[in-house]
Amino acid sequence: MSQTSFRRVLAVPEFRALFLAEILSILALVAVQITLSVLIFDRTGSPLLSSLAFALGFLPHLLGASLLSSVADRFPLRRVMVGTQLISGAVMACMAVPGTPVPVMLALLVVSGTIAPVYSGARSSALADVLGGEGFPLGRSLLRIAAQTAQISGFSFGGALMLVASPTTALLVAAGLMIGSALLVAVGTEYRPGGGGSGGLVASSLGGVRDALRLPRLRAVFLLSWVPTALFVWPEALAAPLAAGMGGGPMLVALLLTAGPVGTVVGELAAGSLLTAEARRRWMLPLAFVSFLPMMFFALDPGPAFAVVVLGLGALGWGYTLALDALLLAETPQELRGRVFALGSAGLMITQGVGFALAGAVAEFLPTHLVVAMAGAGGVLSVALFGRRFFRSREVRTAI
Repeated sequence: MSQTSFRRVLAVPEFRALFLAEILSILALVAVQITLSVLIFDRTGSPLLSSLAFALGFLPHLLGASLLSSVADRFPLRRVMVGTQLISGAVMACMAVPGTPVPVMLALLVVSGTIAPVYSGARSSALADVLGGEGFPLGRSLLRIAAQTAQISGFSFGGALMLVASPTTALLVAAGLMIGSALLVAVGTEYRPGGGGSGGLVASSLGGVRDALRLPRLRAVFLLSWVPTALFVWPEALAAPLAAGMGGGPMLVALLLTAGPVGTVVGELAAGSLLTAEARRRWMLPLAFVSFLPMMFFALDPGPAFAVVVLGLGALGWGYTLALDALLLAETPQELRGRVFALGSAGLMITQGVGFALAGAVAEFLPTHLVVAMAGAGGVLSVALFGRRFFRSREVRTAI
């Protein structure tokens, strides 16, 4: 595709099927997290066990990427995507069985989180085939935007569902949404044969991860994606104490939580709509710096309005991820696509979780506004360190 745009990407029928399937999938996952969190707390009264309903949806991603990711390279992509979504739907249906013990529910969450990166790896491989090199980063951007929007809407959806339905019904609705996602992929995408392969799945998966991390430029792409993401979430993790320090209440917490996501959506849409692929490559690192420089103003202990504006403006720089996605595709060997994309997805999930935990840990010892400023400084340093291979626009052009 030449001069590919978001509109042209959305005009591709297969992509539309994957796009809608992603929305249904996210709605299902968020509904399950909310339902189990409430249900487990009601049964046990334990905040820790209740929080595990969220944590166990993400932590097993690394396990799945390490041990099962070769499935996405060996078998037909459509079969892998449909199969993993159906398994997730079945897991959610099992959670809905009345009287299911809490440990069993948590174990089922581990199963769901473990197979999630396999689906992500297969879906990204399919995107590369469906959209080609120019369309791939735009498609990934639209999926991120859909996921973020669906996740925000999903919390409202899940809360409303809990108000009008029993936990069992809510979990069955989530299972139905996941099965609907599988059906969309089944009827809306073409058959593409897998790459085959020999040896055990686990050995092949671990070997693929090892081979991917041995490639210096691909390793740099991973680090430029994972480390800044871990620091970018610090203001979100600290929204409540930030608001309290500014004398604000729940409304300010909500504004601080939404400033970043809204900014990232606008930034990605702007980068995809206003910049050519060449311009996105040229502006990749400057935009990455823009994502973090405004956060350093928190060292001045800003007021509520300034803080919200600073977070929103900084998030506009997140449009750098479109060029990073193009670079990821260019640096990934064809035979490792599924494993690389699964590893990239799992790494993002894990680093975000680590980022949330680190933000809270540091804020135990330092004023919250200074912690956010530290995250901004750390983000700038991480972009400088891990982006040094791509500082010259010529290197980025030849790489992509």
